[in-house]
Amino acid sequence: MEEVFKFAKEHMQKSIDVLKKDLNTLRTGKVSIHVLDGVKVEYYGTPTPLNQVANVNAVDATTIVIQPWDKSIMKDIEKAIQEANVGANPNNDGEVIKMYFPPMTEEERKKQAKKAKEFAEKAKIAIRNVRRESNDKIKKMFKDKEITEDEERKGLDKIQEITDSFVNKVDETVNKKIDEVMKV
Repeated sequence: MEEVFKFAKEHMQKSIDVLKKDLNTLRTGKVSIHVLDGVKVEYYGTPTPLNQVANVNAVDATTIVIQPWDKSIMKDIEKAIQEANVGANPNNDGEVIKMYFPPMTEEERKKQAKKAKEFAEKAKIAIRNVRRESNDKIKKMFKDKEITEDEERKGLDKIQEITDSFVNKVDETVNKKIDEVMKV
């Protein structure tokens, strides 16, 4: 039974970790370099994450500077950023690429908050899937007469407790991010 609980906690925690990673890609009032996490640059024929071919820094609340290690891929980086549609156009000065993000409008903030809620729903679905899998394992243990009916009931209750605590973590994490997005 302890193994089932451990399995549930580990897999539910992975859902929270994925949620946090997804939320980092959302834009808030202050620009974050994580908005470029999904950008892949063609580098010697291989799609490579931007942060593996260049230094990426947020120099202030609205500006990101990208300094490629290999100047010959400046055009490729520019193209990859434009295709990613992250909310700002790259400005290439031959040395670095600067991106100026305009202040977010109320409508953009609401869109980001809506995306955050979508990420939360995905995380909750993943957590519920882990709950179902864990409950199935416990029911199988009972069917195979490895545990008593009382132990099965306690096990299912414990899995539900674990699930509830992780769903609460999802809500807390997302609400914190939504507050951050909506703050002007």
